[in-house]
Amino acid sequence: MFCQASFDQWLTTIMQHLSHLSKPQATVLALWSFGMVLARSCALTAVSHLLAAGMKRTEQTVRQQLHEWDYDTKRKRGPKRRALHVEACFAPLRGWVVSWWQGTQPALALDATT
Repeated sequence: MFCQASFDQWLTTIMQHLSHLSKPQATVLALWSFGMVLARSCALTAVSHLLAAGMKRTEQTVRQQLHEWDYDTKRKRGPKRRALHVEACFAPLRGWVVSWWQGTQPALALDATT
């Protein structure tokens, strides 16, 4: 079940930790991550179906919004669209994870797989 207050709180958290994202980018990232948790799935169809029902929007509209999130600028619709630079998310995400660390010695593993 989609809860607007919980989503707004999650969006605020995303915007605090990934402050370099534009508000639309942060919003769609929050929709994706919030929807995956609620749907218990990372499948585009499952997430868009759940979010559309909860937000009273058409499933196709939500699906397109989620689908276009990681497109490069040329493939996005609308005049003010900009590309998401995933590389710029790594350091803030790492800092966010490390901020939760309770132990004395954190371990970080990196995978160089492309």
